[in-house]
Amino acid sequence: MAFKPRETKRFNKRVRVGQQISINDFVLDVSGQSPHLVGGRCKGCGNYTFPELSGCPKCAGVDIESVPLGTEGTLWGWTVQGFPPKSPPFLGDNDPKKFKPFGVGYVELPEVVVEARLAETEPAKLKEGMAMTLILETLYKDDKGNDVVTFAFAPVDG
Repeated sequence: MAFKPRETKRFNKRVRVGQQISINDFVLDVSGQSPHLVGGRCKGCGNYTFPELSGCPKCAGVDIESVPLGTEGTLWGWTVQGFPPKSPPFLGDNDPKKFKPFGVGYVELPEVVVEARLAETEPAKLKEGMAMTLILETLYKDDKGNDVVTFAFAPVDG
């Protein structure tokens, strides 16, 4: 069954679950019909984290559960990564001749603020407080031909 992310004018990405592999299952779950980020929630105080942590930074509790996070949020700050990051930890193509700049920003989800890749790379098209939606972006194909994907956020009205 196909995952159909919220329609946006410019960033309409249709992806098929089953032909994709998450770059990191610990933070991005693409196994169901609705891909989502995976966070943690402290059962003691209700604090959310992304990614999931083994302990709560708010109350020092250790009873943490994995939870799906919202797929829509608000952009609060951003920049553009104009050169290849160091590898590792960067897992994309870090050849300066092939590298494509990408946006990076803070997106406030209903549960927690996350630092994320942005689909928009033109700073003039990004605005503080704009609505954003989760999309998947292919980083590369693995040796079996599957798309290895990561998460990003795109403007809802992009």
